[in-house]
Amino acid sequence: MNKKLAIVALIFLAPATSFAADNVGGCGWGSKLFNGQTGLFPNAFAAISNGFYGTNTFGMTSGTSGCTSDGVIKSSWKTAMFIDGNKEALAHDMSIGSGETLESLAAVMGVREEHKAAFFRLTKDNYAKIFHAGSVSTGVVLVSLKEVLVSDSTLAQYSAAI
Repeated sequence: MNKKLAIVALIFLAPATSFAADNVGGCGWGSKLFNGQTGLFPNAFAAISNGFYGTNTFGMTSGTSGCTSDGVIKSSWKTAMFIDGNKEALAHDMSIGSGETLESLAAVMGVREEHKAAFFRLTKDNYAKIFHAGSVSTGVVLVSLKEVLVSDSTLAQYSAAI
């Protein structure tokens, strides 16, 4: 009986983990929780965590948590996590075009020193586009910020960090 159970478990777990050999659990919070770990169990638990909490689906739809809607896994989860944890302060800093939180976002996104002033000005000028309403979701902020960055020829390169 135990052998049959083990075989059934391997049949279900192997496909779920084999696609994620290079990126634990695919994308979603489970993949971030077990990031850097290798082997069957971290991959399986990351995939299970993603499935249980639904973060893969959310991530793929919103383009966050290391996911994109086109199926390509990218590493923009740091930006999403930063924005999610600092939305209020970031909104304030963007509204005035400066501040510690905006400076930190630029660092997380890898904005080079020579582009920071333009980045700060762009976020200030487009504050109403990025934060449409008082209480917007992280996904909306990410999509809006990416659109604003893409519209600027110098700063478009940083849209990949989102």
